[in-house]
Amino acid sequence: MIRLTGVSLPLLKRTQEEEHRLLQKKAEALLRLRGKMQFSLQILSRSIDARKKPQLKFVYTLLIDGLPESLEERLIGKSGSVNIQKYDQPVYSPATGTPDPVQSRPVIVGAGPAGLFCALALATAGRRPLIIERGKRVEERVTDVERFWETGQLNSSSNVQFGEGGAGTFSDGKLNTGIKDRTGRIRFVLETLCAHGAPQSILIDQKPHIGTDRLRDVLIALRKTILSLGGEFLFETCLRDIRITDHAVSGIRVNDGVLIDTDTVVLAIGHSARDTFRSLLQAGVPMTAKDFAVGLRVTHPQEFIDRAQYGLTVDEMKALGLKSAPYKLTHQTKDGRGVYSFCMCPGGYIVNASSEEQRLCVNGMSLYARDSGRANSGIVVSFRKEDLSSDHPLAGLFFQEELETRTFTLAGGRVPVESVSDFEKGVLQRGQVNLSAFDDGLSKKLCIKGASSFSSLHTLLPKELSLSLLEGMKAFDQTIPGFFSEDAWFAGVESRTSSPVRILRNDSLQTEIAGLYPCGEGAGYAGGIVSAAVDGLKVAEKIISGSP
Repeated sequence: MIRLTGVSLPLLKRTQEEEHRLLQKKAEALLRLRGKMQFSLQILSRSIDARKKPQLKFVYTLLIDGLPESLEERLIGKSGSVNIQKYDQPVYSPATGTPDPVQSRPVIVGAGPAGLFCALALATAGRRPLIIERGKRVEERVTDVERFWETGQLNSSSNVQFGEGGAGTFSDGKLNTGIKDRTGRIRFVLETLCAHGAPQSILIDQKPHIGTDRLRDVLIALRKTILSLGGEFLFETCLRDIRITDHAVSGIRVNDGVLIDTDTVVLAIGHSARDTFRSLLQAGVPMTAKDFAVGLRVTHPQEFIDRAQYGLTVDEMKALGLKSAPYKLTHQTKDGRGVYSFCMCPGGYIVNASSEEQRLCVNGMSLYARDSGRANSGIVVSFRKEDLSSDHPLAGLFFQEELETRTFTLAGGRVPVESVSDFEKGVLQRGQVNLSAFDDGLSKKLCIKGASSFSSLHTLLPKELSLSLLEGMKAFDQTIPGFFSEDAWFAGVESRTSSPVRILRNDSLQTEIAGLYPCGEGAGYAGGIVSAAVDGLKVAEKIISGSP
């Protein structure tokens, strides 16, 4: 097989069949085959080249199979703007087995992407995993979340953070990741999601997304598959304690002290399970503080972002079959801090993502159509563990809690909102600015899920973080002129970018307590849906192999 990178076509609205046929002809011409040989073609990736906007191109990486090896050797090199390389496509195959009722049953704590893919791999191998989840199944969870956004009535166990699918369920189902795929695990994750109802485009798009609305059906289908393979789910079931005998797991207690016997526990707990982090630390599970990032959400009119990124009007984009444009921005401040866009949601919503009473945080999400009319993204500043006021393993968690408590009080439990220009004035003057009166239409205007109110957001963050945030915003304005403008609004606080804690594990992916496997984003080993799912597969592999 050979891989062709840099193959381009004008960006036009086409069917999959038309796209494949054009690429077949393009590859044939690039390889100078002139119809003499048959070959198969697979699209590995597709991205948009907007450097000469509004003349846009799709740029592809293609996999060509079926050519004689001698010809492949002659073709390797560069042909114009296209690179041709030898390529061995990694294929991931999870272990298979028949359910054995005598074999010890592993317990997975958490039904987010790490827990679900760990469960899928274990169930496929016949290990009959038991998945416990403090929240509800996704059908009921959606009702609880929508009620919270409408009334402010919070269910602390069933919300944007907790429940089937984890926090990613309400953040667009974004699947882009920075990790490499040398084993084929990423491809397996994407193909599995497609097999359970996700759009086929996630297999090739550079920035794949499922959409919050479609992801819910995918989760239901994935649950049914795990059940059919011998897995079991216990929803509204919270881990309370781990029973340890001779430095090894011998069981767990859930809810009101119910004991479940097991010698294998996977901690796929997510980054918001603060009570669980506290109980694990008290039980002697080793952990340490880790770097994370904090900041605010910024929102702009989506049409402005579309113009800046693609140079096209809304009607022109529709004619080309283009959805709302994304962006990705990074900056390093003069003090060495990183400022970057996080969880960018084209045509999306800012959501009240709180999971605790008297505390408030926000996140972003988009539906599959990405058609809300607003673009939002976290603009966050790197926060190093050295910045914390103590060396306590949970110091970062305490810092997050403090910020969220202050955010809640800023606007009386509503999402606090402030224009970027007022934020700048307030930070530089260190005083109050003239805020607009509360407007019942604010949430609708800015596409915020949950009640919101104008507030003094500039008083929230430590001054050094606010100054870094402003420096980053002004740098981003050089890349996207108008990014720092009267049409830009902040909402806060974006505090749960990643876990502030890492539960320490060794080469066998266990803690020093045998049989205890920290896993995924909450444990500090992933940074998004795909990387968390991949880590879940890795942990399952270790459990199945029984390797020390």
